[in-house]
Amino acid sequence: MNHFSLRHILASMIIMASLDCFSQGETLSPYSQYALGERANAGGSFNHGMNGLGIGLQNGAQVNPLNPASYASVDSLTMLFDMGMSGQITNFNENGHKVNARQASFEYFLGAFRAWKNVGVTFGVVPMTNVGYEYTSSAKLDDHDKSTVYAIHAGEGGIHELFVGVGVRPVKPLAFGVNFGYLWGELGRGVATTSTSTMDNIHKVFIASVHNYNLEFGLQYYQPLGKNDRLVLGAKYNYGHNLKSDPECMVISTKVLDATTDTTRFSVKDGLELPHSFGAGVSYSHGNQLVVGADFEMQLWSKTKFPEYAGGQYTLRSDLLKDSYRIAVGGEYCPRWNSRNFFHRIRYRIGAGYTTPYYYINGKDGPKELSATIGFGIPIMNAYNNRSFLNISAQYVNNSAAGLIKENTFRINIGLTFNEKWFAKWKVE
Repeated sequence: MNHFSLRHILASMIIMASLDCFSQGETLSPYSQYALGERANAGGSFNHGMNGLGIGLQNGAQVNPLNPASYASVDSLTMLFDMGMSGQITNFNENGHKVNARQASFEYFLGAFRAWKNVGVTFGVVPMTNVGYEYTSSAKLDDHDKSTVYAIHAGEGGIHELFVGVGVRPVKPLAFGVNFGYLWGELGRGVATTSTSTMDNIHKVFIASVHNYNLEFGLQYYQPLGKNDRLVLGAKYNYGHNLKSDPECMVISTKVLDATTDTTRFSVKDGLELPHSFGAGVSYSHGNQLVVGADFEMQLWSKTKFPEYAGGQYTLRSDLLKDSYRIAVGGEYCPRWNSRNFFHRIRYRIGAGYTTPYYYINGKDGPKELSATIGFGIPIMNAYNNRSFLNISAQYVNNSAAGLIKENTFRINIGLTFNEKWFAKWKVE
């Protein structure tokens, strides 16, 4: 059986088992085959320009889904919409062998408005994890048997979230909020093997469907430092829980001599979980001109289990995932927001981050991520609106670990933030 037919058999299996999938995974990384997939970029276009900074940010003119407490600061006269897309080029390097891949996708949609005094509401659709890869590997059986085993690995899918959040400010310096989310998606992975010997060809397909909830709490404390300066402290907590999903594994063995097949199905009840996670952030701002901040977040994946097929069994294991940490720093500078000079009104953004992996590969840590971002908030000026922005950011991401594939990604994020005066009252003189 040649590689071409194997690829189509595997692709057909995954597609048939994933008909309810929302969209193809928004990644091309082979590392998305592990656990729940590659974690998606968090936040909206405002956050992307500062490399995902947001836990300690308050900005009434931008949607900040990274801390639901920030919704309480939404301006009383506006209706905010934020939508974004991204395109990326990734270079994969394995022992000097380099391959380039391209990907583009629509990422998210967000909206926000103030419902009552000191009460803001945000809603939207955002990605949580992405799965998307296809590659071929080969290996010799042993020194005596010169046969070669070929394997085609492929996967697609991901988990998305539809959410509504509320932020409340009961007293002026303090705000808290909560996001209520509905998670859905399909995770499909497979590997098809064949060899130049007479050994059986093996196809393995892993399928999981997610339909569950997500719950996130946020807190922010505002401290004035003078007439134009302020400090904001933020914290958030994601409730970890079982996703009530029953992952399945199908093993298909095909005999080369007579083409007969034998199929074995496995299933694990309640086999997927979300971890408890905690985050803290701080930001300093000077009027409408400058804001700088830092975030720290940890996800307790080591407390969760994940299914794996090994030794003819498909069972839950507690040693496949590890706690993950993320650090982000960034800032935004606007020379003069009310200047007549167009370039003085542009918001210049910068950020950097470091993230540790949440899974093991063959007993060793997965790749660590280093990233850096520059971005611009370009004001959209017309006769009806002078508060909307075109947000553009460029991000560089390096994923690497000793003995593993190195990934270098250059990503462009483009977002439109519409700031409309829906709730302004007209005055007739």
